Amino acid sequence: MTDDLLEEASVPLPEGYQSMNWFRGFGRQIGPLYERIGADGTYTRAFLVQEHHTNGMGNCHGGMLMAFADMAFGHAITMATHRYWVTVRLLTDFLSSAKVGEWVEGSAEIIGTEEDFFTVQGRIWCGDRTIMTGTAVFKALGERPAKAEAK
Repeated sequence: MTDDLLEEASVPLPEGYQSMNWFRGFGRQIGPLYERIGADGTYTRAFLVQEHHTNGMGNCHGGMLMAFADMAFGHAITMATHRYWVTVRLLTDFLSSAKVGEWVEGSAEIIGTEEDFFTVQGRIWCGDRTIMTGTAVFKALGERPAKAEAK
């Protein structure tokens, strides 16, 4: 039923982006999702707003933006610690909207730590327009397995 969500060959990706290959569970429902990892360890996550992301007004649904912010902001923990994480608190401010066909990007940085808890500050944007800002608290869990090397 969601096979059409996996047909992404026609989506032109901006330079440096690759598919997150998250085709199970929740990621399959809201995807496709993309990421770009910089040589300096910075990252950006992204998605192209499609019809299944929209609300009745044709804007990207706030729930989609919240789910995306959770993944984009929380990834700061993965990048810094290589650990799994769960969301404790996610506070956001909606500042603008995104329409079908617009590329939405997001990233965050860690601004505080206490034991296994990390506070991050993040931003979601579309071109030069900020869509959402926010802060979040995540609890770091166990170590992630090492990625298999490409052969």
